[in-house]
Amino acid sequence: MIIKAVYEDNVLKPLEKLDLKEGEEVEIEIKKRRDILKYAGILKDLSEEEEKIFQEAVKRRNLFGGALKL
Repeated sequence: MIIKAVYEDNVLKPLEKLDLKEGEEVEIEIKKRRDILKYAGILKDLSEEEEKIFQEAVKRRNLFGGALKL
């Protein structure tokens, strides 16, 4: 499950209702959505799927000596 959240008052607040039971434990991986904008302004309009494809391409490039790091 991927959700969007806002960080306020030292708490992550989901922007949508979650399908979780009260007290249920979860694991969270934090990815800043705006980091990708440092590469080029044209990338700011990417959908989540397009951003994911771009990030995977950058990771593969790094495996072969590329200089980009996310």
